[in-house]
Amino acid sequence: MTRPELATAAADAFARVHGGEPTGLWSSPGRVNLIGEHTDYNEGFVFPFAIDRHTVVAARLRDDRLVRVSSGLRDGVEEIAIDDLAPDALDGWSAYALGVIWAAGELGGDLSSVRGVDLHVESDVPLGAGLSSSAALEGAVAVAIDELWQLGLDRRTLARIGRLAENEAVGAPTGIMDQSAVLLGQRDSGVLLDCRSLEATVVPLAFEAQGLAVLVIDTRVEHAHANGGYADRRASCERGAVGLGVSSLRDVSVDDLERAQQLLDEETFRRVRHIVTENARVLAVVDALRDAGPRSIGPLLAESHASMRDDFEISVPELDLAVSTAVAAGAIGSRMTGGGFGGAAIALVERDDLASISRSIHDAFAAAGFTEPATFEVLPSQGAALV
Repeated sequence: MTRPELATAAADAFARVHGGEPTGLWSSPGRVNLIGEHTDYNEGFVFPFAIDRHTVVAARLRDDRLVRVSSGLRDGVEEIAIDDLAPDALDGWSAYALGVIWAAGELGGDLSSVRGVDLHVESDVPLGAGLSSSAALEGAVAVAIDELWQLGLDRRTLARIGRLAENEAVGAPTGIMDQSAVLLGQRDSGVLLDCRSLEATVVPLAFEAQGLAVLVIDTRVEHAHANGGYADRRASCERGAVGLGVSSLRDVSVDDLERAQQLLDEETFRRVRHIVTENARVLAVVDALRDAGPRSIGPLLAESHASMRDDFEISVPELDLAVSTAVAAGAIGSRMTGGGFGGAAIALVERDDLASISRSIHDAFAAAGFTEPATFEVLPSQGAALV
């Protein structure tokens, strides 16, 4: 759907579920991470961009202190009083939306006298594909309540609110990259985020100007950040930092890796090596974009995927096949994107090659006996906003 179509669907569904028209509609995009995986919670660097897939929230103030939230993807309505919001009172999909409201109160929003709110959610950001459907929902709810309740919170604070909601209300130990991308993104640009200082720099990508396209290959292998491998990788990074005597792996440079190999067990060292080299690759991609243009970044995307596959071990056979096929079919560069263990890969391609590369990937998946992937173009787009 286009964003206007999503907005219409959200308004119509709001009327059916909650009665009457919403006060307003707010949207937030999903995101693709061009490079910089698992570096965010290590206080490192990431370089995502917002995409032209969105979550739209229709909202209206109530006369009491209840929050009622519904979704086009779920039956029923979740309901809770603002005063009862707490991480242990929330579960399921609604924890993302309701967690944002709780977190806003924790991070500077005065909720003591605000009225309740009805919310309805519609989205075309694929679930479980590594395109951050969760941050899209958090971003849309955050900008909606900030405006409806006149909280006066800036975008960086709203990103912190989304992260707190996901960490505490949902229980997923993610960093702040996704929320920053969906709240700070701009058209045909990426957001270079320093996850230690939270300083964000908008960097032109020039994909449109150069006739390039970003192909997303959704493997349809679903992942869940609140369990398993993601938490294990984060724990490995924390062990590595302790073993090296630093507060976070941000303080470890490529030159330190020889010493790290001597001090750490083999698995922990490989986890550390991915983070350290990935930080360096993020900065190298930004430099390459500025100095040589987007066609120069292909080798860095390839190195990033190899590092995630071999050192961080978060790829799966479907992702590896998507990446290798895309490159063999003529992509400038390709890598998995997102937290791993499924989800999506991206390929930077000449726009004229988009269809042929997509066909090659579908053929390769069929030959391997894998579930048919979903392939589609995304455009680097504007961040969360009032529709």
